[in-house]
Amino acid sequence: MSILNNLAQWLPFGKVPEMDAQAVFKRLQKNSIQIVDVRSKMEWDKSHIEGSLNLPITSLSINTIKQLQLSQEITTVVICLSAHRSIPGVRKLKQFGFTDVYQLEGGMLSWWKFALPISK
Repeated sequence: MSILNNLAQWLPFGKVPEMDAQAVFKRLQKNSIQIVDVRSKMEWDKSHIEGSLNLPITSLSINTIKQLQLSQEITTVVICLSAHRSIPGVRKLKQFGFTDVYQLEGGMLSWWKFALPISK
């Protein structure tokens, strides 16, 4: 992979598959989804989706994915605050072999807007 292609994966813009907050919540209730929150630990500690795994975008690697025992067989939704850090998160997971990967449309801001449950 060229340096430019590698760098482009980290840019916080462009199109990646999205799933809206209500759809994520419904799938979460059926236990048919895994959520990777790429915000910082400090952000995650303040408010996060129950059951989500915190994996800051700066730490996202094949090794951390293995440590968290993320499954490539389960639909994965990547979230951040406003859907900017999740874009490179989705791209990296796809690079690591995940095929059914989405970002939370609108990020945590969307989750809060619909007053969906959170943990602190």
